[in-house]
Amino acid sequence: MPVAMTYPHIEKQADGPAHLVRVPRVRVAQIVMDYLAHGWSADEICRQHPHLKPAEVHAALTYYFDHEQEIDAEIKAEWREVQKFAPRSPFFLRMRANGAL
Repeated sequence: MPVAMTYPHIEKQADGPAHLVRVPRVRVAQIVMDYLAHGWSADEICRQHPHLKPAEVHAALTYYFDHEQEIDAEIKAEWREVQKFAPRSPFFLRMRANGAL
């Protein structure tokens, strides 16, 4: 018999992304991006974002490890959306022209 999982500090509605209950503007995906991009531990994420509580960060990472495909898809969709509108810096354009990117 499957066991229902609950994630304290995390709220997920069917029509939106998973986010923190106490600070709803902070999505699980945002916390996960710090973990993936910088390799930060939960403690380091809390040091970098002092408004977050350790229990919230741990809950977000736990949610991610249980729902990797969902959060990875959210991150990829956000990245694609940003790429549509993000201006390319001259440095980026030179690096791409030189084959470095």
